Amino acid sequence: MAAITKRPHRLSDGRDLIYYDDPDTALDPERAPDLREPAPRPATATMRQDPLTGEWVSIAAARQNRVMLPPAELDPLAPATPGNPSEIPSLYDVAVFENKSPSFGPLLEDANQPASLEDLSTVGLERTRTSVGRCEVVCFSPATTGSFGSLTPTRARTVIEAWADRTAALSALPNVRQVFPFENRGEAIGVTLHHPHGQIYAYPYITPRTNALIRSLERYGPTLFADILERERASERVILAGEHWTAFVPFAARWPIEIHVLPHRHIPDLAATSGAERDELATLYLRVLRGVDALYDSPTPYIAAWHQAPVDTHRDDIRLMLQLTSPRRGADKLKFLAGSESAMGAWIGDIPPEQAAAALREAVARADRDNPVGELPAGIAGLVTAPAASPDPAPEGKIPA
Repeated sequence: MAAITKRPHRLSDGRDLIYYDDPDTALDPERAPDLREPAPRPATATMRQDPLTGEWVSIAAARQNRVMLPPAELDPLAPATPGNPSEIPSLYDVAVFENKSPSFGPLLEDANQPASLEDLSTVGLERTRTSVGRCEVVCFSPATTGSFGSLTPTRARTVIEAWADRTAALSALPNVRQVFPFENRGEAIGVTLHHPHGQIYAYPYITPRTNALIRSLERYGPTLFADILERERASERVILAGEHWTAFVPFAARWPIEIHVLPHRHIPDLAATSGAERDELATLYLRVLRGVDALYDSPTPYIAAWHQAPVDTHRDDIRLMLQLTSPRRGADKLKFLAGSESAMGAWIGDIPPEQAAAALREAVARADRDNPVGELPAGIAGLVTAPAASPDPAPEGKIPA
């Protein structure tokens, strides 16, 4: 059976770079070294606690220097050329690397790191902790434009394998409490690169959204996700359903476009999915995304967020869930988070969820007709790891070919 191959490398400044090769890849196993002169990493950011909510805010000033909508020939996520010494030295199928200017990390341990979940939940004035953790960039393709929805089923399957592999690896790092893969798509969302890519954050705390979920579980009970799935699958809000996954508009949708995707069995994170579940997800998710784009005549901005159970708590009752949200409420209209939503967290929905689900079902049907996803080749074995390549020093004045 053909396997997706993992090829670990290092960038010139010591950051991890991992290639994930499609099972039918045409790429040579050998990859060029990063010949850029090593540059110092920015200092790890500092978290400050908001005593009014108890939440933590990472102050990551180095992010101010990130690239903003560069031309295609200067795309930092494209394979490197003599005129564009990018982050990825070689042609690739899928590539994952440590963010140069992360919100969390590069330190994983520090004297002022969070001591425990109890330490993080204590509320006080002017409390700080080091923003230990990890932030990674996931490049879906060497193309300079596109998104997850523009991938082939084979490439989508490789990205899902990379998400699962990185979820497992990041969850094993010291002081990581929760792992969050996501994709931002469209300038209306705040995207600064048109290159098809996503990110993975490994947080040193449990996020506010997940803490709110934990409180709901404590009030409702451990069957919350199973009961939601049963109700939604019996409703008119279902968009697509397969053997392993169901996509639906939730009963209390906040956004004009909001889609949740749940696995049919309890799975805490992507690392726990089976090969069959990953195979079906590759095609079902592509159909959902192409349906979202078929709603209007231009691509729809969205955030696709993989909500996963924390690393070391609530693994048996928090279920993996994809939540895709878009502010687009019409062909030329966006929902802005104004006074009630931004100031008070009190949402007002613009479109009834049942109406949104009907529109999305019709859009998926149009996309299936006009832009079909195709079939995932049978016989993908999963992941094998090639021997790690030794990093080469960067000769002065050289850039990757």
